[in-house]
Amino acid sequence: MNDNKEVREVVEQENEQDLSEQRIIRREKLKVLQEAGRNPFLIEEWDQNAYSQEIKDDFDRMEGKDVSVAGRIMAKRVMGKASFTDLQDYKGRIQLHVKKDVLGEEEYKWFKTYDIGDIVGVEGKVFRTQRGEVTIEANRVVLLSKSLQVLPEKWHGLKDTDLRYRKRYVDLIVNPEVKELFIKRASIIKEIKRVLEEDFGYLEVDTPILTTIAGGANARPFETYHNTLDIDMKLRISNELYLKRLTVGGLDRVYEMGKMFRNEGMDKNHNPEFTSMECYMAYGKMEDVMEVTEQVVSKAALASTGSMKITYQGKRFDLTPPWKVLKMEDAVKEITGIDFSKIDTDEEARKVAKKFGLEDAEKMTRGLVIAELFEEQCEDVPGYLDGPVFVTGHPVEVSPLSKRDPKDPRITRRFEAYINGWEIANAFSELNDPIDQYQRFKDQQAQLESGDDEAHPMDQDFVEALEVGLPPTGGLGIGIDRVIMLVTDAQSIRDIILFPTMKPQEK
Repeated sequence: MNDNKEVREVVEQENEQDLSEQRIIRREKLKVLQEAGRNPFLIEEWDQNAYSQEIKDDFDRMEGKDVSVAGRIMAKRVMGKASFTDLQDYKGRIQLHVKKDVLGEEEYKWFKTYDIGDIVGVEGKVFRTQRGEVTIEANRVVLLSKSLQVLPEKWHGLKDTDLRYRKRYVDLIVNPEVKELFIKRASIIKEIKRVLEEDFGYLEVDTPILTTIAGGANARPFETYHNTLDIDMKLRISNELYLKRLTVGGLDRVYEMGKMFRNEGMDKNHNPEFTSMECYMAYGKMEDVMEVTEQVVSKAALASTGSMKITYQGKRFDLTPPWKVLKMEDAVKEITGIDFSKIDTDEEARKVAKKFGLEDAEKMTRGLVIAELFEEQCEDVPGYLDGPVFVTGHPVEVSPLSKRDPKDPRITRRFEAYINGWEIANAFSELNDPIDQYQRFKDQQAQLESGDDEAHPMDQDFVEALEVGLPPTGGLGIGIDRVIMLVTDAQSIRDIILFPTMKPQEK
């Protein structure tokens, strides 16, 4: 039995009987309210003009003023003719002082029946108690929504992350730091969009999520079916090919941030549904896109943390531009000792592949051997790709959408950006030769037919778009979730996704 399941079972066993009884009582309270003509679910609005933290932060100005707040009851201490209650709203918590002689005997009677978790609207004056706590002296309390569930007392600090992810709405209520994390996520995304639009002149666009050809990346798609059109469709694994079509059409700088879907593994860095940003710059080269990457990531960190120097799980990273540049061949030489500048043929490279026990070594080309050694040897060396660092010089064989390097046609004008050993960005000087693109698609199609279900499928319409004419273009894709993980110091990608993909619970 795993630890998460044990924790959940202990909590359930301790609370099952009490929770069941409390839920019955709450429903009975609701029935009494409804019979008395006080059904909270009929109320549509509350005129809220202040928030808890703003009142606290600006107490000198707010003292003695009437305010109207709304939120959830999180604690309640009833003491005869007066009560203290903690109210939690969007910005934080504030104490309420509710007195019978101020509220009135009838309303105070109803107030005493309210439960932890109920949502109320409150009007009253701001003051400070003798103990120095900023408080609202309530002169009106209205029940706006009755909570029929019971908030778990032991939720805070609970290690059962599975339960927290499934019940994110409760997680947000009882763990303020979780709410703050997702507010930070929103601010990071806002800053990324600002940098792209204001600093670099990109235009935000929308492209299809349902496609007949899932191209633009090496990945396994989710498959679905369109009833009306009677065709098989796929959820997009990338929006690259659509965005480049728009660049062909004369939208010189476009970007899209949205969900991508890959039917692959799940771990702390991977979720099958994730947020990606891709952007394309007509007349821009690879180095121009490096600058975009540096600015987007470093300014996102600055907007969220106040600094371009971040700490992730105890490790410090300085995101201040410019970042280091490392050639893939040089990385392989540094880690394995193999100098591929002296290896010209596929046959020589295969000997190296066999030495390192690479799979399908007999069929590999020189470029594939370099790429595999980088992935299996360099990426696994602790601290080697902590970065931030741009890795360049990817072989043509693993870069079917990238322009060849004019100085060495065996490699491409491509980079991957790494921080903490994670690939956080992938970028190309985009291949705009339709004849070369068609041949690379054909080579990838052969891989598909041989059983590689992650290879690029042929996209004839995209080739035809290139034939119309794609200007020299720099393209970039950034894994937004990984950037947010780094900036917010989140251990798992699931921590920064509101509703991560979960296996249904057994009933």
